[in-house]
Amino acid sequence: MNLNKVILIGRLTRDPELRTTPSGQTVTSISIATNNFWTDKSGQKQERTEFHNIVLWGKTAEVAGQYLVKGQEAYFEGRLQTRAYTGKDGVERRVTEIIADNMQFGSKPGAGGGNTNYNQNNKPADNNRHSPATEKIPTINLDEEPGEIRLEDIPF
Repeated sequence: MNLNKVILIGRLTRDPELRTTPSGQTVTSISIATNNFWTDKSGQKQERTEFHNIVLWGKTAEVAGQYLVKGQEAYFEGRLQTRAYTGKDGVERRVTEIIADNMQFGSKPGAGGGNTNYNQNNKPADNNRHSPATEKIPTINLDEEPGEIRLEDIPF
């Protein structure tokens, strides 16, 4: 059995680069940073930042190019792909990228976030039919009757 799947959540390090190929297909390049935190053997907190190059195609690329901004948090799901190219200096190089086919918006820099999903068909995922900003979330006020929870107050 083989599996090539990547899931990343990080912040964009620059605005997306939206382009169109000579054949007319839309492609967007995105770079994100992810952080890893741990405590070493001596008790010191450590941090490591990794940078990832992400490529989106089609409608997903259009949406990303239109709505994502530098510093915004985002979720990407896709696969790893390595390609070779010749640099301007004539040296052949290899680069590994994430070819994403699903994405989800996170919080923008300095703001609360939405969580809209987009896939290759530019359709929101089934689990996000309602916008979190417009859907009223029911609450239970336990101060009304201390020690008692009424069944009609439970939202599910």
